[in-house]
Amino acid sequence: GQQMVVGYTTIETLKTVAGTLLNKPGGYISNDRFPPGLWMDNMPSWEYGVLVQVRDLSRALRKDFARSQSQSTEDADLAKAEPRFNFDNKSWILPSSESEFEEGIKSLNRYQTRLAAGDKGAIFYTRADNLNNWLGDVATRLGSLSQRLSASVGRVKLNTTLKTESVVAGQAPQVDEELVETPWLQIDNVFYEARGQAWALSHLLRAIEVDFADVLAKKNATVSVRQIIRELEASQEPLWSPMVLNGSGFGMWANHSLVMANYISRANAAVIDLRQLLSQG
Repeated sequence: GQQMVVGYTTIETLKTVAGTLLNKPGGYISNDRFPPGLWMDNMPSWEYGVLVQVRDLSRALRKDFARSQSQSTEDADLAKAEPRFNFDNKSWILPSSESEFEEGIKSLNRYQTRLAAGDKGAIFYTRADNLNNWLGDVATRLGSLSQRLSASVGRVKLNTTLKTESVVAGQAPQVDEELVETPWLQIDNVFYEARGQAWALSHLLRAIEVDFADVLAKKNATVSVRQIIRELEASQEPLWSPMVLNGSGFGMWANHSLVMANYISRANAAVIDLRQLLSQG
């Protein structure tokens, strides 16, 4: 029956997503040293994908969302939370990854409690520029995932590091080509890492839609956020194959990496459009 405090939903969602790494069935297994976790690689890849998005948002909270300007002081609890989540995700003991992540969640909880209590030192700024900065990180992550997923079948890529000294007036510059291909044993790992990032990001964007409702409405960008969420949720459909198939793009067998790359690319394109709306709309 109380009025929701701006920023509460985002912090609660971030805590829940991070807590899922520790409390899901089987617990956190990326740092396991004994079977069965030792033999598994798909779930650790999924966990790492989720952790990447947790790290990005925790950094955005410390750097942008909780600061009014570049010269303002950062929040003490958020300053403690970010390095906790950036701790080695495969540390087994002294300290373990789980204990560090738990401390990060506790720091977020302290900030959330102060935020809900109206503490003047705990503020969550919902501005278009703050949101745009975080979405820039999101676009970079999705773009990289799309490239890595597409490389499952091997792609001839142009070398974009062109030196200006080699450009001759009136002559098209020569650009080197290179074959980019994901190693066969890493294809399923990249797939599940992308699946983990998409899962975490879909939940975080739903929280952003609540806390930044006014900003998105003023920029006519609410539909754009929901479209991104829809693309990310489509990538979470059940995988009915017992393994991640790696058929050719137009061959007889499916290529699950290319299907995932399609959803990730569409979400990335929508994020880029959303950033333009926030900066110009």
